[in-house]
Amino acid sequence: MVVHKKAGLKEFELIRWIQRQAGCSSHLTMGIGDDCSIQPQQEGQDLLTSTDLFIEGVHFRRDWSSWFDLGRKAAAVNISDIAAMGGTPQSLFLAIGRPNEMSDAEVEEFISGFLAEVEIHGAVLAGGDTCSSPGPLLISVTVQGTVATTEAICREGASYGDAIYVSGSLGDSALALQLLKEGQQPDPYLAGRFHTPTPQVALGRELSKRQLATAMLDVSDGLLADLNHILTASGVGAELDLAKIPLSEPFQSALSENFSLIDLALAGGEDYELVFTSPLKDLDSQIELESAVRQIGIISLEPGLRVRQKSGELYHCQRGGFDHFT
Repeated sequence: MVVHKKAGLKEFELIRWIQRQAGCSSHLTMGIGDDCSIQPQQEGQDLLTSTDLFIEGVHFRRDWSSWFDLGRKAAAVNISDIAAMGGTPQSLFLAIGRPNEMSDAEVEEFISGFLAEVEIHGAVLAGGDTCSSPGPLLISVTVQGTVATTEAICREGASYGDAIYVSGSLGDSALALQLLKEGQQPDPYLAGRFHTPTPQVALGRELSKRQLATAMLDVSDGLLADLNHILTASGVGAELDLAKIPLSEPFQSALSENFSLIDLALAGGEDYELVFTSPLKDLDSQIELESAVRQIGIISLEPGLRVRQKSGELYHCQRGGFDHFT
């Protein structure tokens, strides 16, 4: 069957349309519609699978990053999908469409970075494909991991009264990207957050094993956009406290000179932190991991997502989450 892109559809509208055409299967607990598909396995384990495509000029620019860091990032952002389900990454599959001008040394440096990130998380590069590309560099990555049966954390579990948490800090990667686009060199911390993000695998596993989270996603398209996926799947609304959005010192420094940068923390994307919901209101004191979590809001019955300022007035973000088709 040939699937034609329906004119005018936004990215997630297209995904939902494809989801309806694909249907479901009895061998999957979860198909299209979350960070990973879920396939039951033997001995009480579920198989998690996710795939991503990276296109030069859309997702990255080679003049902004070393080939080693680009390899690390290609692996990390996929491993983050496993973390978002509370799983353990195991196998990655890498396919490269290589432009003629990409040298052997550059390919080797990219692969070295990819393998270094994979090794950090105890996974393995298990296969893939290579071919030539007449245009830009194309990178496709598929990742598989495991999670104990019934312990995967999906999008649809948020309930009224649940607290909303996020790990780490937000907006750093988006601020680094904005500075790069302006021809400026980001602060080393900001640059690291952009070039080599850290997937929150340990936190995801902790939340899954202890069943502390009711719904979860990794923040790839921006906090508001990704949290809205949870709200839509769960049939609830939410209210966020703007003053509680966690920000790094370099980001706060920039924010003190230009408050509009707060929109990068709300909708900038590529943070690869975890946003999740939980009925527990003191979870930040119960998780002792390197990546701290912070409560930033609460799930409500009123539809929609609202951001409230310290004064009590609503804050209206001027940015939308990342969408490939807008």
